[in-house]
Amino acid sequence: MTPPAPPAAPLRADCIGDSAGGLTFDVAAPDNTGAALLILRRRDTDAADDTVSLPLAPAAEGRLRAALPSSVALPEGRWDAYARVSDGEPRRLVPGVTDLRSLADRTPGGLLGHVAVRIPYATRQGNLTVRSWLRAPHAEAGELRLVEGGLTVRGRVYGTQLAPGAHAELRPRSGAPEDGVRLLDVAADRAEFGFTVPYDALTPGEWDLWLRPTGEHGPAVRLARLLDDVADKHPLLAHPRTRVRTPHGPVEAGPYYTRDNDLSLSVTPLEL
Repeated sequence: MTPPAPPAAPLRADCIGDSAGGLTFDVAAPDNTGAALLILRRRDTDAADDTVSLPLAPAAEGRLRAALPSSVALPEGRWDAYARVSDGEPRRLVPGVTDLRSLADRTPGGLLGHVAVRIPYATRQGNLTVRSWLRAPHAEAGELRLVEGGLTVRGRVYGTQLAPGAHAELRPRSGAPEDGVRLLDVAADRAEFGFTVPYDALTPGEWDLWLRPTGEHGPAVRLARLLDDVADKHPLLAHPRTRVRTPHGPVEAGPYYTRDNDLSLSVTPLEL
């Protein structure tokens, strides 16, 4: 009986990010490679337009290269990476060397009218996936500073200007309608903003932070921290929590980043 063929070695891809939001993939090519494609498939969807194919061209001895410039639209989501070589079946890629130094503290120029962020990362199974954000406009959360009984948030907007009437909103993720939307005055300086959240004004629950850069009738922009090289901040960035007394009783409150790197607040009741 012929023993089964050993599984093919995984295809490994090195990734380099550029300051404009583009990515370059260098794939270690197997022998006798013909026409090749790098394929990105958006997770949890079967739509035909949720697949992006990029040609893999010879770049060096045993290497194939594909470029994903920031000008190529990649809608928000998680995009699993594959390579198809010599008309074979697409094979899942695994990450090699990743160089994202140019993404740290990048300042988009805004010429494209949106902020595009693509961060490659390794999944729990060890495969290569790209987390993509595409926001127009965008409100980038910067310094988070604890103050007496609350939190001061500073940040910067891209793709729009701060106008008179700019304000922040706290929206309860769930709960009674009377919880409403809490409005916070914003101190604005050109594209930079700041506001303070008083914890004692919040009922227990999860609160999402939004910015209205041009006032009540303009767009509502979700606050997020995207302009760095961290694909998932939730397990990595922990912020101090504060105990305060509120009309609803004592609570413990603090900020956190969601799995999408959006900024939220958690308010937890404390037992007396």
